[in-house]
Amino acid sequence: MSSGTLLGICGSLRAASWNRKLMLEAARIYDPAEFLDADLRLPLYDGDLEEAHGIPPEVQRLADQIKAADAVVIAGPEYNKALSGVLKNALDWVSRTKGGPWRDKPVAIVSAAGGRAGGERTQMTLRHAMNPFRAHVLPGPEVMIAAPEREFDENGRLVNEMPVKLLTELMEGLRRAAS
Repeated sequence: MSSGTLLGICGSLRAASWNRKLMLEAARIYDPAEFLDADLRLPLYDGDLEEAHGIPPEVQRLADQIKAADAVVIAGPEYNKALSGVLKNALDWVSRTKGGPWRDKPVAIVSAAGGRAGGERTQMTLRHAMNPFRAHVLPGPEVMIAAPEREFDENGRLVNEMPVKLLTELMEGLRRAAS
């Protein structure tokens, strides 16, 4: 039985990325909910493209999904000490749509990265990038998965107690914020 809609946004396009696995674990723990996996295969933001053709349909679809969702979980990899270009591009495009889809939206941020901090700078830069949208970004607990190759089993499930505990607490907070 579904209880609302959770939109997952993964800042990595790779199908088997650690962040996709983490996003799907978050959705599993958040359940029951209808889960939508956002597609960030968007054109690069270009003001000339926008002026000539308007908002691309795939961008409008993403903005509509954000607006309609009861809550959003964003899983972000860390590329060169910041959020991924894919994720930043999506935020830039959505900022150009009408209706403020992020406004007051409950959002949880998680990250997995090969470095020892597990995406700490991604979370910092993503929180900063989300600030103008006036979303309700949960302050924590921060879920940062370092050395993710040791944290997931062959089925994409987290195997260690502490990350599961933190992710569960974060998803419980997200559900409360969405109700």
